[in-house]
Amino acid sequence: MKLFLFFLGLTLSLSGAPKKLLILGQKPDGHPPGTHEYMPGARIVQALMAGHKDVQVTVAQADEPWAEGPGLIAKADGIVLFLNEGGRFIQDNPKRAKAFEAFAKRGGGFVVYHWGMGARDVKLIAPFLNLFGGCHGGPDRKYTVVKEAKFRVDAPNHPVMAGIESFELPFEEFYYQLKVPKPRKNWTSLVQVPIEGNVETVGWAWERPDGGRSVGYSGLHFHVNWRHAQYQRLITQAVLWSLKQPVPKVGVKLQIKPEVLELRRR
Repeated sequence: MKLFLFFLGLTLSLSGAPKKLLILGQKPDGHPPGTHEYMPGARIVQALMAGHKDVQVTVAQADEPWAEGPGLIAKADGIVLFLNEGGRFIQDNPKRAKAFEAFAKRGGGFVVYHWGMGARDVKLIAPFLNLFGGCHGGPDRKYTVVKEAKFRVDAPNHPVMAGIESFELPFEEFYYQLKVPKPRKNWTSLVQVPIEGNVETVGWAWERPDGGRSVGYSGLHFHVNWRHAQYQRLITQAVLWSLKQPVPKVGVKLQIKPEVLELRRR
């Protein structure tokens, strides 16, 4: 019997169980409609991952008290964070904070975008940086809406940027002058945008000291910008890379239906 169980476990190991991805969103936070659309954005990420059979997706609306949170985090291999002030959200609940720390220590993958990387309070910056590698934090945090924003690929050979080309957005709100780890070991600038006369990094990838991977992008304030294939590919490949899944050298094939991109609050 023991020999049978051994070979059964070996077979399952060789077959490779799907990676479990947890996508976290929340209800609207008071921003104007069409911005900070957390749950509609979460459903788009879910749709983008639908063609990747090696990834099993769970979408959770993580409004307080979110009692099931630590349990869901413990089962996940990757987490996508797009919600209200992620740095505060993680630390608001001690059990949640410990679950995120344990997740990182076992090499879990993180993807964060826009206000998910937020932390108003200075003391929240360091814990968030240890997990994600970038933070829009503190009273000196910078953000602005950029018209005719020039999205520049800064690391064309990085897997997250496969098949992605520089292009121009009609408008986008970016966080910039982000807090980042020091030293920046195994930290890569992925996307840059000219803002107020300077070239600012607004997207990064980080191979963490604990063996996990983290990716962040400070755009995606406006829900309408999901229509850009470059954005869809960026987030899809960020998820795959964070989960240590292969990314095609020419970029992933996008198979999302246009109606999924429409803003529909539930």
